[in-house]
Amino acid sequence: MKTLITGGAGFIGTHLSRKLLQEGVEVRIFDNFNPQVHSKPCLHHDLQGHVELIQADVRDRDALHKALANCDAVVHLAAETGTGQSMYQVAQYEQVNVGGTAHLIDYLMNYRSSRVTRLITASSRAIYGEGKYFCTEHQVVYPEARRSEDMMQGFFEPRCPHCSNFCEALPTDENSPLHPLSFYGLTKQMQEQMTLLCGKTLGISAFALRYQNVYGPGQSLTNPYTGILAIFSSRARENMPIHIFEDGRESRDFVYVHDVVETTWRCLQAEQKCIAMNVGSGARTRVEDVAHEIVSYFESASTVTVNGAFRLGDIRHNVADLARMQQITGCWPLISFPEGIRLFLEWVQEQDHQCKGYERSLEELRSRGLMQG
Repeated sequence: MKTLITGGAGFIGTHLSRKLLQEGVEVRIFDNFNPQVHSKPCLHHDLQGHVELIQADVRDRDALHKALANCDAVVHLAAETGTGQSMYQVAQYEQVNVGGTAHLIDYLMNYRSSRVTRLITASSRAIYGEGKYFCTEHQVVYPEARRSEDMMQGFFEPRCPHCSNFCEALPTDENSPLHPLSFYGLTKQMQEQMTLLCGKTLGISAFALRYQNVYGPGQSLTNPYTGILAIFSSRARENMPIHIFEDGRESRDFVYVHDVVETTWRCLQAEQKCIAMNVGSGARTRVEDVAHEIVSYFESASTVTVNGAFRLGDIRHNVADLARMQQITGCWPLISFPEGIRLFLEWVQEQDHQCKGYERSLEELRSRGLMQG
């Protein structure tokens, strides 16, 4: 099986390439080495000479179509990421995420000589918006975006859309309504719907994998727009203050990259399906706890401050319902967050690259009214 991985030189793509090579799969990587993400414009040394590399941008229709030739499967990871940045770089996110996917789907729909029978696209939990919650009066509900006036007063939990009472987060399943609160989430919704429609139309296997907060060794430490683990780690190593948004009790579903790769590999082998699926850990971790864990690991002098600020487009809580993932792939996350964060921080300690431009990224949000409080 010859597999094209768009964005294959990135964090998840590099780990997935290693897995596919171990399984005897021929790998072709397509990547533009965006300097915001890549500190060096090259493949990881252990992939060099073992995979075919095409350096180009997914917005380059001809280059992407050439890369698709003679491939049996595609894992489409190439995308602009970052909730906050998407709120003011709207055209960039639309052109890369939606436009790039359109070039991919256009090839599959029009070139009947295509050998592609399996298509996997990286979607995101961002398509849910706030996701699934429990209200004591109305049971299961799906809150709208949180009110700025609430958050200015320090009330950060979502409200029931029916009675306006504050409600409690539940694991969000794939049947939950899609209500993205950022342009990033909106482009991811478009990507996955295009993927599934293509699969159903052509009668090929298509998965839209709703990745949660993926972390682990190899993730970018230079991108100030994504990845609180990288940002907190960099600041802790320099003994710089760590500022946490909201009240610090916001939570995320952090899933270790090896668990993500295993699930993605199983989807490449699965029976023909056209389906969206959560890929996560199934556990909630509070952001404040993450910061303290990182400071403790590095024995840092960094102070951790909860500052009450908030970004428009951010969600409050995140935890994935993994029943469908387990049913289809047989996978269950093997790496707990305490184990995974230790492995990640051990790797970070060996790296020279630091996250630069973080303060600038915050100022970009403030200047556009996207950060308040």
